[in-house]
Amino acid sequence: MKPDFLAQRVRTAKPSATKEMTRLANELKREGRDVIALSQGEPDFPTPQHVREAAKSAIDRNESRYTDVAGTLALREAVARKFERDNGLSFDPGQIQVGCGAKQVLYNALQATIGPGDEVIIPTPAWVSYPEMVLLADGRPVIVRCGASTGFKITPEQLEDAITARTKWLMLNSPSNPSGAVYTHNELMALGEVLLRHPHVWVMADDIYEKIRYDTTPFATPAAVVPDLAARTLTINGVSKAYAMTGWRVGFGAGPVPLIKAMNLVQSQATSHTSSISQAASIAALDGPTDFLHGFVQAFRRRRDTVVAALQSVDGLTCDSPRGAFYAFPGCHGLLGRQTPSGALIETDTDLAMHILRSSGVAVVPGSAFELPGHFRVSYAASDAELFQAMNRISEACSALR
Repeated sequence: MKPDFLAQRVRTAKPSATKEMTRLANELKREGRDVIALSQGEPDFPTPQHVREAAKSAIDRNESRYTDVAGTLALREAVARKFERDNGLSFDPGQIQVGCGAKQVLYNALQATIGPGDEVIIPTPAWVSYPEMVLLADGRPVIVRCGASTGFKITPEQLEDAITARTKWLMLNSPSNPSGAVYTHNELMALGEVLLRHPHVWVMADDIYEKIRYDTTPFATPAAVVPDLAARTLTINGVSKAYAMTGWRVGFGAGPVPLIKAMNLVQSQATSHTSSISQAASIAALDGPTDFLHGFVQAFRRRRDTVVAALQSVDGLTCDSPRGAFYAFPGCHGLLGRQTPSGALIETDTDLAMHILRSSGVAVVPGSAFELPGHFRVSYAASDAELFQAMNRISEACSALR
């Protein structure tokens, strides 16, 4: 194959760093190494029983045919009930798209709206796929780095400075992957005041970790906090994280009808729709009991506290306690410039992540993959026993640096 056979957008795109670190971990496992992979964000709990039973019932009813591209009417009605019940947002089914995970909904929206040179503001650290999705749509990601001093959140001043005449979207993720930061009502209100002065800028609110939060402060989402922004906001959520349904691949977005129609057009030429059985199971998830969520969150809280305390005790690392999601995002600037026992220099967070993987058998993801170098991400969506062992290994790997 000639080098120019592939499209430029593919030749310049980067693979997902989280998937790549997981691949390297699996490769070492196949070689016989004892490896603990904390590189992927996936709850280790089983999908709730009532959701699994709903899927089995759908199979028995032979619900195995094509559905509407946007998702079954029954599921979109369940999504509308979820938004009304949890967020105070009112949508009709025509304002809702169901996709193969929240990831596809994000991708559809960017493909439907971004042209060459259009800009998308991405506060970082941010999920590894955001900038790449923008680039694959021929757009320009505008990276706004938000460090620990601002709680890993964009400020109104930073937002104002980033907006240009070419800005199409602001992408917000709360709770955040990878930092666990959560935007408060007042913080979103302040950002909303900036956006109201720039009516050409839309908001893409990725709320996929909504249910995994560690305080009692009510959850805030832009369209609810600033109703005047609702007409240019796409609110995205799904069942993957809260319901331990990552492999079922069901996400959804709600927004203005013209946007949803354009997104449906994109999806119609890509995947058509997500699995009919997964959609039936998702109705049970959204409409069914949620008492299991308390147990999920309590387990994540316990694991968070274990991981954060362990990381804070390592010389050269700093680590804030995340308010949501299931990731810790320690700073590692204090370890850069040190050497491994073999004499290799740790110049970057990627060097450190590879040292931790090779020397201790723990897979983490470097912060540069999330567009904020000098950190790394640890997923604590793993068993207590694995986390205890992994933290000891990370401590030993870091302590070995001189």
